Amino acid sequence: MRPMKSMIVFAWTAALVCCSAVGADADWAVYGGEAQGTRYSTLTQIDRSNVTKLQTAWTLTFDENGASQTHPLAIDGIVYAYTPLLKVIAIDGATGKQRWQFDSGIPGSGPQRGLTFWRKGNERRLFASVMNYLYALDPATGKAIETFGDKGRIDLRTGLGRNAERAFLSLTSPGVVYQDTLIVGFRTGETVPAVPGDIRAFDVRTGKLRWTFHTIPHPGEFGYDTWPKDAWERSGGANVWSGLVLDEKRGIVYGATGSAVNDFYGGDRLGDNLFANTLLALDAGTGKRLWHFQGVHHDVLDRDFPAPPVLLTVRHKGKKVDALAQPSKQGFLFVLDRVTGQPLFPIEEHPYPQTDVPGEVTSATQPRALVPEPYARQFLTEDMLTQRTPEAHEWAVKQFKQLVSNGPFMPFTTNKQTIVFPGYDGGAEWGGIAADPKRGVVFINANDIAWTGGLIESSALNGAGAVVYRDQCSVCHGVDRSGSPPAFPSLVDVDKRLTREQIIEVLRQGRGRMPAFPGIGQGELSALLSFLQTGKQDDREPASQSDSSSPRYVFTGYKRFLDPEGYPAVAPPWGTLNAIDLNTGKYLWKIPLGYYPDLAAKGQANTGSENYGGPLVTANGLLFIAATLHDKKMRAFDAATGALLWEHTLPFAGVATPITYMAGGKQYIVIATTNARGLKPGSGAAYVGISLP
Repeated sequence: MRPMKSMIVFAWTAALVCCSAVGADADWAVYGGEAQGTRYSTLTQIDRSNVTKLQTAWTLTFDENGASQTHPLAIDGIVYAYTPLLKVIAIDGATGKQRWQFDSGIPGSGPQRGLTFWRKGNERRLFASVMNYLYALDPATGKAIETFGDKGRIDLRTGLGRNAERAFLSLTSPGVVYQDTLIVGFRTGETVPAVPGDIRAFDVRTGKLRWTFHTIPHPGEFGYDTWPKDAWERSGGANVWSGLVLDEKRGIVYGATGSAVNDFYGGDRLGDNLFANTLLALDAGTGKRLWHFQGVHHDVLDRDFPAPPVLLTVRHKGKKVDALAQPSKQGFLFVLDRVTGQPLFPIEEHPYPQTDVPGEVTSATQPRALVPEPYARQFLTEDMLTQRTPEAHEWAVKQFKQLVSNGPFMPFTTNKQTIVFPGYDGGAEWGGIAADPKRGVVFINANDIAWTGGLIESSALNGAGAVVYRDQCSVCHGVDRSGSPPAFPSLVDVDKRLTREQIIEVLRQGRGRMPAFPGIGQGELSALLSFLQTGKQDDREPASQSDSSSPRYVFTGYKRFLDPEGYPAVAPPWGTLNAIDLNTGKYLWKIPLGYYPDLAAKGQANTGSENYGGPLVTANGLLFIAATLHDKKMRAFDAATGALLWEHTLPFAGVATPITYMAGGKQYIVIATTNARGLKPGSGAAYVGISLP
């Protein structure tokens, strides 16, 4: 697919003539580049004339097995980041040499995407999280500041109620600082038990709680009537796991929440379920709700908002408007006035098919953005299936005829598998979108492959071990334990690959994108291990806690719709990079992003691929992105046209969002890379610093 042409190229090029690196901000001191989350840099040392000369300046490698997705900070030439096992490190930004390391002593796992930096006068603090703990560190030494919380840390489970110590919680994305408060969301489990996704603000010096916003409303609070009356006491999720952005001048913090638990059956949480799947605008000083926009009513397809919004100014109806753009997994970009929450482009409540699953009641309509057009395909039809080979096409057609396919909000049924398109990973994903705030243009990378899913009655899996597996493991690894490798490994014959002790360690501590399961008791654990070893349902009664909290229907498991050789069973593009002018709502260009090396060797190089991690854009019109899962490339594009200017092979896939900064008089670009999501997953991760010679 060739980039679409636009007259904006000429305006953009002319505007760049006056740009200069003199006085540009040399740091990358905030997650997302700045409080508005634009992933934008004013640095211009690297430009169109020299970008082809970029090369690896340094590499810092780790022999650790983890899901490295960190978007580091860079302050005064020092890069602050995480190792794959969640040790906090400081790196010399010019040489890549490690300055210090903070090891909390807690076995860390799972994705950790960034840190928060605060300074006032001579005070400086680096806020880093390891699982459910939030630490305040001295940026100069990496030592905990013991006056913060309990000897340098606070436990984010505190105050959430319902035996929160038995539930999983992790600060996957960092918080934002407003004046002297740190505002955070968190990641929690996607099955019962899960804690409610309260948004909270803590004092940056003491760690004391300043305010709380209940995303599952309590009695008397706005939105309470959109849930069952006791939901605030038992429901979980509706959490801001992807990060927050801030309008510092107005004192407004914005966060986009995820789904309510359980993700795929909501018979126990009937109603629209505010504030799940909701973009929230809160008073940053008090936590008071200013406005909200719910992107999905009563979500039963895991359509959580995957990234925070981006704040920028656009021209709308002849006037400048301070706006925000919120990406979604379903491929819609919602563009709103950031002060009032009113849409700048039409959004309609569109009717979608309804569920036939007993006990479930899906929403009659869902919001659909009419402008801009979706950046991912919405309906999968037979003529859109793969043509990669005649055999692959024939297989895909045969499978497709056995599946339900009817758009992005087609609810699951119990007798067939349903196409989910865009898939569970989007559309847009957690890497976020970049924006040129001066021109009102946003850049979005998107996945464009199909997945499948369905429901079965909970009673189909019985016995103590099978019930624990059903409630805690089947959502990712499938009711048949086959998983969807490499993201969700098969657990068939797992006892032949891992010892009993290793399995217990993974369950207790988590690994990669898999959360820990502290709520599984000793008896349940023993029963689960027996089920994993044999796959047989025993006659023992399940533990009452798991049995009583189980939904009537459970998800059959995440499955990519892949052909027998492991390639997407839909026609390309399988991943795209998009530039959208939010002054008009029109696309400037759209191109495939990435490729599969084996297919490229056969002449099929323009397919696009799955991609995770976001873009970075600079003031002189360069767009940098890695993200592609299989080709391990870092690329630079012309932001005005989408033309490829440079590409560079990384040691592992760069499934993270890059940063840029100045150190020793040179501009660097740094990206976290990992092998955790490769076709052949294994240990191996590295930070790569890239610069001009």
